[in-house]
Amino acid sequence: MSNHLTIVLSDLPAPAHWGKSAISFADETATIHLADAADRGQAVQAAARKLTSQGLRDVALVGEGWSPALQWRFACGFGEAMEPGTIQWASDGETLDAQRDAALWLKSLTHASPEALSPEVLADEVAERLSGLAPEHITTRQIVGDALLTAGWVGIHGVGRGSDRPPVLLELDYNPTGDHDAPVSVALVGKGITFDSGGYSLKPSAGMVTMKCDMGGAATVAAALKLAIRQGLSKRVKLYLCCAENLVSGHAYKLGDILHYKNGTSVEIVNTDAEGRLVLADGLIAANEAGAERIIDAATLTGAAMVAVGSDYNALFCADDLVASEALAAANAVGEGLWRLPLAPFHADKCPSAFADTANSAPVKGGGHGGASNAAGFLSRFAGTPPKGWIHLDLAGSYVAGNGLNGEGATALGLLTVTKLLLDA
Repeated sequence: MSNHLTIVLSDLPAPAHWGKSAISFADETATIHLADAADRGQAVQAAARKLTSQGLRDVALVGEGWSPALQWRFACGFGEAMEPGTIQWASDGETLDAQRDAALWLKSLTHASPEALSPEVLADEVAERLSGLAPEHITTRQIVGDALLTAGWVGIHGVGRGSDRPPVLLELDYNPTGDHDAPVSVALVGKGITFDSGGYSLKPSAGMVTMKCDMGGAATVAAALKLAIRQGLSKRVKLYLCCAENLVSGHAYKLGDILHYKNGTSVEIVNTDAEGRLVLADGLIAANEAGAERIIDAATLTGAAMVAVGSDYNALFCADDLVASEALAAANAVGEGLWRLPLAPFHADKCPSAFADTANSAPVKGGGHGGASNAAGFLSRFAGTPPKGWIHLDLAGSYVAGNGLNGEGATALGLLTVTKLLLDA
């Protein structure tokens, strides 16, 4: 006898004795009632949270009405960080199993304690897990510690040098074509700050407690590549993870320091808590050196993006309207929230410096007004002009305190969008 509670959908309202509840129970079955649902996906996800709060951990989705999209929305709301539970699908089990496997890996990386997940451990875990999927098609290289400085990756080295555990640039090359000279269809760049204290621009305790999640961009692009490979990705993709701990010590980078990047740009440090853009700059330069036709970066970059779009969306920045429309269409196709925010050429000059080409932020709390656009403008100095465009994702919705739709922790929002963009490249 199965231990899984059966979950069915109904377009009828719940019987009156259940009050305003959208869920009713009978025997070993729970029914989600969608009669009054303005958004069926949101209603199903909210119901999954309610069922989780009642202690349910093993369910079977049964009957008509369970489209793949609705099943996925249920999965997004179901389970807790330490108890994800199990789901038996109504249909499309192979596809949904692959999606959930990728999402749970993303979440496990993001939820790992910062002591357990050092920059090297993050790079090793991603390299090992992805190489295991297609060992004949994947090569990896890691540049660690002071070797970064020798190689010219001053952003990752500068941010990570304050920690006893060295920073790392992971380059992973997935090439299923059999042609060593095949073009790089897409380069993925992920922010992998495994813990962010803010450095000398120290965060308050309340703002630091969740900063193990600051490698969410790296986890998102790595999990998306994993899922795309499982779904038959046939083009060459390079993955760059920019991994570091942003800590305070006698070796840490300081306000007033100037970093000289490989592309000739000099950057004055006016806020050590604006570190994500510094490591991403190296990854963007590397992606351009690889000749990538399209570059996608993902990062838990700014609080300003969270203020702008909340936790229901990620923020999109793109200099090309056509490329932006492709990203928005990809998100819409997979049912993920993505909202475009402004990025104009003048945003590159919003962080002026008297001592360098640019500062890494405006020297005010939160980077000042328009902080998310200003951060994207900073990155535009390093993004180059790949022929199929540059897409910057500020992952505002990728980690939440817990609400009526998501449990506390990583949401995996953005995973399916990046996967779709890879498969459509």
